Amino acid sequence: MSVASVALKIEKKQTSCTYCGVGCGLDIEIHNDVPVALTGAKTHPANQGRICVKGTNLLDTVGAKGRMLSPTIDQVEVSWPTATAHVANRFSEILKQHGKDSVALYLSGQLLTEDYYVANKFMKGYIGSANIDTNSRLCMSSAVTGYKRAFGEDVVPCNYEDLEHADVIFIIGSNAAWTHPVLFQRMQAAKQANPALKFVAIDPRETATTKLADIHLPISPGSDAGFYNGLLQYLVEQQVIDKDYITQSTKGFEQAIIQAQPWSIDKVSDFCGIDKVLIEQAFRLFAFNENVISFYSMGINQSNSGADKCNAIINCHLATGKLAKLGTGPFSITGQPNAMGGREVGGLSNQLCAHLDIDDTSHQQLLQSFWQSPTMVTEAGTSATEIIEHIEQGKIKAIWIMATNPLVSLPDRSRVSAALKKCELVVVSDCVDKNDTLEFAHVKLPATTWLEKDGTVTNSERVISRQRGMIKAPGQAKHDWKIICDIAKKMGFKGFDFEHAYQVFNEYCQLSGVANATERLFNISVLAPSDKQQYDTMKPTQWPIKSDRPFYDGKFSTADKKAHFIAITPALPVLINNKTNKGVGQGNGNIYFPFVLNSGRIRDQWHTMTRTSAATQLNEHISAPKLAINPADAKKLGIKDDNWVKVESISGEVFLEADISEDIQPGHCFMPIHWNKQFASNANTSSVFPTVIDPVSKQPQLKQVSVRLEKLTLNLSTKIVLHDQYVERINPDKLGLYRKTLHQHCHSYQMAEILDDSNVETVFDEKLLTYKQMLGEDIQWLSFLSVGTGIGRFVGTIEGKLAIIIECSDLTKHSLQSETNTRWLEYLFAETSLSQADKIAIVKAKPGDEFLLGKQICSCFNVHEKTIEQAILDGEDSLDKLAKSIKCGSGCGSCKPDLSEMIHACSVRERTEIASSIHDKNNIELQDIITMEAC
Repeated sequence: MSVASVALKIEKKQTSCTYCGVGCGLDIEIHNDVPVALTGAKTHPANQGRICVKGTNLLDTVGAKGRMLSPTIDQVEVSWPTATAHVANRFSEILKQHGKDSVALYLSGQLLTEDYYVANKFMKGYIGSANIDTNSRLCMSSAVTGYKRAFGEDVVPCNYEDLEHADVIFIIGSNAAWTHPVLFQRMQAAKQANPALKFVAIDPRETATTKLADIHLPISPGSDAGFYNGLLQYLVEQQVIDKDYITQSTKGFEQAIIQAQPWSIDKVSDFCGIDKVLIEQAFRLFAFNENVISFYSMGINQSNSGADKCNAIINCHLATGKLAKLGTGPFSITGQPNAMGGREVGGLSNQLCAHLDIDDTSHQQLLQSFWQSPTMVTEAGTSATEIIEHIEQGKIKAIWIMATNPLVSLPDRSRVSAALKKCELVVVSDCVDKNDTLEFAHVKLPATTWLEKDGTVTNSERVISRQRGMIKAPGQAKHDWKIICDIAKKMGFKGFDFEHAYQVFNEYCQLSGVANATERLFNISVLAPSDKQQYDTMKPTQWPIKSDRPFYDGKFSTADKKAHFIAITPALPVLINNKTNKGVGQGNGNIYFPFVLNSGRIRDQWHTMTRTSAATQLNEHISAPKLAINPADAKKLGIKDDNWVKVESISGEVFLEADISEDIQPGHCFMPIHWNKQFASNANTSSVFPTVIDPVSKQPQLKQVSVRLEKLTLNLSTKIVLHDQYVERINPDKLGLYRKTLHQHCHSYQMAEILDDSNVETVFDEKLLTYKQMLGEDIQWLSFLSVGTGIGRFVGTIEGKLAIIIECSDLTKHSLQSETNTRWLEYLFAETSLSQADKIAIVKAKPGDEFLLGKQICSCFNVHEKTIEQAILDGEDSLDKLAKSIKCGSGCGSCKPDLSEMIHACSVRERTEIASSIHDKNNIELQDIITMEAC
């Protein structure tokens, strides 16, 4: 009997990336409804075909694995009608008993604009409370405040093309080479086309970005406002201010200058801790070049005075008229794919939809009339950190969290944990089945995610793009806007009869036209789709739609149509450096917390790693959360690379391995933000950051905190690598101090603890017995023990297939390498059965030469250091040559700083050493073998 062949249906659709605020367009190739290929969209204005390594690997994150598939109430699966009825009834009961401010919603920049719109309509127009905030509060609310105070409206006045027409680009508080690599590529391309273009990087650390800058200003953490007050004073002294622009288009210049006048170069040098020569060089570049961009991000915003820092930057642009023209302007870069869309729709607790003001009675009336809603908020609600305070105080009884993980991202983890535990009703809508916050949920609602969600997002240059649903959601997952509508209707609210996302977007567009006919720039009413087809074919569109760029005519959205200078008094971070909470500011007296910890992102991970960790190639570049500390500090504390360190602050502690680095100034240290309980026992930065907020923007200070460091005396290191099929057999809570990394086909755990018994053989036998009991009796074991070097290895198989590898190391005798040979492990765990040679190689930890490629340098093309070193030896000794020969550096470009260092390091002498050692490293014979037998 012949089987009829199924015709292959091939489609190509465009969507937008789900990571940072650059908003790259992506072209997806789909075969019979299955996405099979992804490329950067050349027709999208944001990226013009470019794509970063995270975006490149997005298709690896698609699928049902690890997804929440059904609604649950108290861990019991229920139907959607039961779940929505339960939430609606409980919300109604709590509102009736405790009033409108007894409930709260906490949203996310991962939501689409349609989700945001419906949530704000539900909360502000029907429940009548502004207790609705978003995780954008943690990254961009200072930028919002700065723009609104200066311009009267939250409008970013720059476009990406400005980066290509600037004479000077100041990069402030941003490691753009890693965090926004597509935009950094555009900057690099602009510099290649115009070698006169200068980069000035302002950052306490040396980073991939600062290494490519013409001038690096390693300022004291949080001292940026002092630098910009000094710049404003310098501009006046040098008589390069634009007096006509100041007179015609601005207000408040005199007051701003009074505050800036004392900030001489000498004072800036003392305040910022940087050399006067560097300061003047940077000041001159701003003062005597026509086209200047100030490109700033989290290092500015995540501060106790972030709003003032933003306005200090804007003041300098207003004073020189370097605004609203090609190649100029203060350019805040958002961190999330739809942080801007959330700002447009009034996602923050102190906003109304479509840029309307929450404290303006006429705006309140306009919005209530448009929505035909039963009520309307009349004042700002609780911000993100205030929601936690109100739960603590018993004012908020119920919280609904959507598409975010506040236990990981909000400051003071222990406080957030206690509040969620106390809260009467915690509802969480998410796409994953496990994260730190879900552990506290009474009700879990499965939501759709990227390639399933259908709606719009707005990027950092105000371009609205479609994020198109292309695949069917697994299980019972629903769109967030649809879940909100279902619950709103069950609470008896009208106005939520949307059947498709285009209807939501249509209403939102119409509102923008009604709200902003004349006074404000945000008016997208012409984009209102008449039907689904028009919505589906919508092209990326930048607002303001009817003008060249914001404020090009010198008219602003303030009542007097002028931009406002804001007089700034620079403030340093709040640093509590002793246990009595009295050591605030620079601190004096008994200093218990002598180091300043800085936090930030790494190249290949995103937020809390929910998505990026599933793309296992992204786990190779930096596979562990490490504390970067200066060699001088490490020497004083007796800390070496890979030693475990306790980092303690006034609010908590974390444990992670050390990375000794010259990139960190003495007295400072750095740790990444991404790791959480799903990937490490205790390496979440929120544990050590207390709740310190900017009083104006309500944004938390999440960049600097005072800490003390202590080397942990741990002498037993254990590495477990477990096949995916058996990963549920491991209980992480019983592992003690650990970190976890995901690979193809397997998970690896790196643990450290105290060795109680000096008899190595006895200890290793006890460890094996423990894991045998934990993992089950169906595993057949092979053991290896070396007393002289203090190493024990145990290999477990099930029906001949590799199930687990355990390696124990007595650190008093042997330093177990923390780096994992990922390629070798993935090969071993993919095999259906192990050969005898494989088994011997495993117990001896001796992979074949083909796996000894060293650390991954280029994630885009999976190129490792040994391959690159060999290429350099063969004469490919420039970035262009390497890109052509082995492709590294030709993708997102984030690895270029590493490649440049490798090229520089390969002197004639070093090349000879590398050539002789390429096949020797990691190939050392173990001595003093006692046993290698079945156990």
